[in-house]
Amino acid sequence: MIKLIALCTSAVILHAQPQPPCGTPPVPSYPEAAAAPAVKVWERADWTPPACTGWSPSEPPTLVATAAHILVPGGTDVLRRRIGAVSQMKGLLYWSTTHQKWQPLILDAYALTAADGARRSDFSPEDLAKPAYIFQEDNLLGKVVYEIRLASASPDRLVVSTHNVTAVRYFGVPLFQPGELQSVLFLDREPKDIWRYYALTRLPKQAGVLLMGNTASLVNRAVAMFRYLAAIPADREPPTAR
Repeated sequence: MIKLIALCTSAVILHAQPQPPCGTPPVPSYPEAAAAPAVKVWERADWTPPACTGWSPSEPPTLVATAAHILVPGGTDVLRRRIGAVSQMKGLLYWSTTHQKWQPLILDAYALTAADGARRSDFSPEDLAKPAYIFQEDNLLGKVVYEIRLASASPDRLVVSTHNVTAVRYFGVPLFQPGELQSVLFLDREPKDIWRYYALTRLPKQAGVLLMGNTASLVNRAVAMFRYLAAIPADREPPTAR
């Protein structure tokens, strides 16, 4: 188990522009190696995505960026195995600011043989050499199929992109069309098995229907995903945002 200093409260700052680590200093910047992740949220951001995200411009979205460090003895195969262990995400916890308690974020998750295929075993590191598909039931977004793609892979850098293949529905009505919910994760090796972690998620402008201004929920969801990949207990106190 990775032993890092317990995560403490991170500030949510609504300014500047998100900048992935693509040849320029990232925004938010990386905290110290053992510190809590830095999380920033932008609502209706007037922002042009850098080319390294692989995204096209869109109407002002909601953006969530997380910068941190993780300890990963074993290199890229370990990271790829964690990313491919889709079923292990079932039951992942996060701190609900609405209910003021830890509760499941991911209700169910498993790998698929294709976007419209059958359930299969988790992905091996080799399986991720081509696009992979997962089913995920989220406590807010419901049941969605996602594509995971290794946009870049080398011994010192992994770039993982994700987008929804099926629509995200709210009370049965399509809210996000396929491809509108996007994430990209940049992992860069440092010495002594430390990796820089930078995750960026883009939600379309209609995300406000779900969020209702509750950016703290986005922060805690982002931290839950970070803790999963970092092999940190998801319900470790304190939560990032109360």
